[in-house]
Amino acid sequence: MKGKKASLTVIFFTVFIDLLGFGILIPLLPTFGTKELGISNFQIGLSVAVYSLMQFLFNPIMGRLSDKYGRRPIILISLSMTITSYILFSVTHSFFLLMVSRTLAGLGGSNIGAAQAYIADITTPQERAKGMGVIGAAFGLGFVFGPFTGAILSKFGYPVAGLGAAAFSTMAFLFALFFLPESNKEKKTDKIKLKLFELDYAKKILGHPEIGILVIFYFIIVFSMANIFGTLSLLGYEVFHFSDQQNGSIFGIMGIVGALVQGGVIKKLSNTFTERVILMGGALLMMVGLAILPFDKNFLEVAVVVSIYGVGSGILQPVVVSMVSKYAPEGEQGAVLGLNQSLAAFARVLGPIWGGFAFDYFGFQFPFLTGAAFTFVSFLIAYFLLKGKKTDHV
Repeated sequence: MKGKKASLTVIFFTVFIDLLGFGILIPLLPTFGTKELGISNFQIGLSVAVYSLMQFLFNPIMGRLSDKYGRRPIILISLSMTITSYILFSVTHSFFLLMVSRTLAGLGGSNIGAAQAYIADITTPQERAKGMGVIGAAFGLGFVFGPFTGAILSKFGYPVAGLGAAAFSTMAFLFALFFLPESNKEKKTDKIKLKLFELDYAKKILGHPEIGILVIFYFIIVFSMANIFGTLSLLGYEVFHFSDQQNGSIFGIMGIVGALVQGGVIKKLSNTFTERVILMGGALLMMVGLAILPFDKNFLEVAVVVSIYGVGSGILQPVVVSMVSKYAPEGEQGAVLGLNQSLAAFARVLGPIWGGFAFDYFGFQFPFLTGAAFTFVSFLIAYFLLKGKKTDHV
């Protein structure tokens, strides 16, 4: 048990430190593109989307490689790519270099399937939701301290923020190098086929009676979230006239709420409600937050509404991933979770592109209202399609 707790602690700090670097740049990218590069909101959406495009293409590969060669080497290699991307960002002076930097960052960020498989390796099915919540909490805390740190570093210039992100990811690399043990004790010995996207395998998994519904559900909620990845900072900057520091604080508040929810609230909810009911509640909260957000008037109102949104999104992500992992065939945890993350990454490709386009051509409200509408669809999926399934019980 002590070894399991130690491994959970190490993977938590590895993901947290890495996400700290990621959180530094996310709130700054839209204003960096606007102020420093003079690019359009649609181009900003593309720079956010290319990161997720790489994850869409390479998450399954990373997951399969981790099944064969182990989780640890995949995590280390991906962290080294992340470090390089942040250093490149710090010297970026053109849209082209920004896209190269975000492409490399996306390659490095394709390790989430391996990290989730790591959790699956060291937890029982009954512990799985709590274990996935550890990664969720690391993400949340990364978004707490990252945006606040980025807001401070941005006062000294965007290059300093990029180097700060690189420094934190370097810390994560060193932490994993010296303290992260290998969790995959039964590595696959057969040859693996590495494709950018395995359509046949995706069809197989989507055809699974439980996993297919959950993967689609996850895709929809991630698309809804991704609508505001680039546009939330633009909403603050162009509509509410927030500074980089205020935008960073908004993202930080979302991170605090997400960390609190994923770090402890989920366990209490799972002791009281079925997973299906938890999913419906999370979808409703997220929908309300997205629908109200563009109609706020000041910083306090935005902070309250993003907290409502943060509770909903914080509930949904680890619970869905936990449910997917429970139904993954033995020996395919990395592949199934990698596929799930790959499709989620594709949702993060479509979301920012649509968000930036809608913000520019239909009005600043549309990315948020679109997200609310799709989140309502996910509620309907949970209500009608998960009813009576085995997933209806914890």
